[in-house]
Amino acid sequence: MADTEIPAAEFTVGLIQMACTTEVQANLDTASALIASAANKGAQVICLQELFASPYFCQREEVDAFDLAEPIPGPTTDRYREQARDLGVVLIVPMFERRIPGVYHNTVVVIDADGTLLGRYRKMHIPDDPLYHEKFYFTPGDLGYPVFETRFARIGTLICWDQWYPEAARLSALGGAELLVYPSAIGWHPREPKPIRSDQYNSWQIVQRSHAIANGVFVATVNRVGHEGPFDGGLDFWGQSFVCDPMGRVIGTGTADQNEVVIVRCIRRYIEDQRRGWPFLRDRRVDSYGALTTHGLGGLGLTRSASWSDPGV
Repeated sequence: MADTEIPAAEFTVGLIQMACTTEVQANLDTASALIASAANKGAQVICLQELFASPYFCQREEVDAFDLAEPIPGPTTDRYREQARDLGVVLIVPMFERRIPGVYHNTVVVIDADGTLLGRYRKMHIPDDPLYHEKFYFTPGDLGYPVFETRFARIGTLICWDQWYPEAARLSALGGAELLVYPSAIGWHPREPKPIRSDQYNSWQIVQRSHAIANGVFVATVNRVGHEGPFDGGLDFWGQSFVCDPMGRVIGTGTADQNEVVIVRCIRRYIEDQRRGWPFLRDRRVDSYGALTTHGLGGLGLTRSASWSDPGV
């Protein structure tokens, strides 16, 4: 979609959520079949979930898991470049990238509808929580927040834990993104109480809807399904992949537990309408945000007004 072209009135997003087996080839085959199904249903931009080629191995720290990584380009990118070209669709393909021996990334590659490998995004925010031992495996990203000009839309690709950071969404929007995609692997501990589960899910969806509103973009999140790990432990991935429009309205969502293709039409005019009605990007005070480059001001950031310090005023 070149700058000189008049963009289409809409583009169609397809999200592929699936349960993963221990067999990489089986996962790749399942993803390919679901991609074909999404394309047959009209999807133009199709996104797979985080680390879709294997179970979510980050639940444990195991050196042998590094054998799952592969270079880019490599066998997986070759496979999906061919499928993108054959189907005429854009593919967002998350991968465990082997950069050099001992340096690995949690990465997304973007493949255009003619099979061109447009580039990659390396996950910037790396969590280290119970059952999410990603710092053991992944070097933080070093490519910033690229926006990819594809045949159908300008796409900013972020990954899972990046969902919680408004700075990442804002920089992607400022780079020209119309659509933010968040391949994800998020779930509950099986013993977590239902009220906590509900709170976690609501927070997860609300923060991403807020990115859509604050930046005037479409947001698409694709999350895996199924239980992985010991029967009485591990993670229950909650699925419910969704797309929201620039007003934060959820316009398509998946189930909590099924392999599924979620197809959503995105009307491009809504981006313009949201940014004209609520011009947050126009009214930013970029001269006042220098403190965002710190990890917190502590007490140094506090000021005291006369009325606060002297009740008699």
